Amino acid sequence: MRAPMSFRLALVFTALAAAGCGKQIGDACVLSTDCDPNGTRECDTIEKSGYCTIQGCDYNTCPGDSECVRFFTGQFANRPCVQATEDVGSSGTNDCSPDELCDLDDHCATRSSEVRYCMATCASTGDCRDGYECRDLELMKDHGGEPVLAPGSVVDDTSPKFCASLPPS
Repeated sequence: MRAPMSFRLALVFTALAAAGCGKQIGDACVLSTDCDPNGTRECDTIEKSGYCTIQGCDYNTCPGDSECVRFFTGQFANRPCVQATEDVGSSGTNDCSPDELCDLDDHCATRSSEVRYCMATCASTGDCRDGYECRDLELMKDHGGEPVLAPGSVVDDTSPKFCASLPPS
């Protein structure tokens, strides 16, 4: 017995709706519509084979299996600071001015140079696609990026790792 036409149409619409949900954070893309036809995700085409992401995130605002990561544009040789103690109450240090953050290289970086993206989380490089690495604390310091953590938290070896493109060799 054949299924009624309305049932078959419902199956087609369900399949189309599922296909239109978009890709996961970190997936390859060419256009932002590859990531989400509704425009909530974008394709960062600067990354190798594109990278589905959400720009302008904050702590705890990225979808599951992703983390908000900050990058600082440009190179800085600003005042030194100690990221672990910068702006930590009365016992901390305040080497950076109010319009600066202490980066993982322990230098003050201007807040206006910061950009944030949702990045796919990982446990090891095997969790990332080809041409990408799983950035732990050491690779974050070497290649850039650091997770945006809850206020008062410090980036350390227990911080979330994320998939980012390998630097050019």
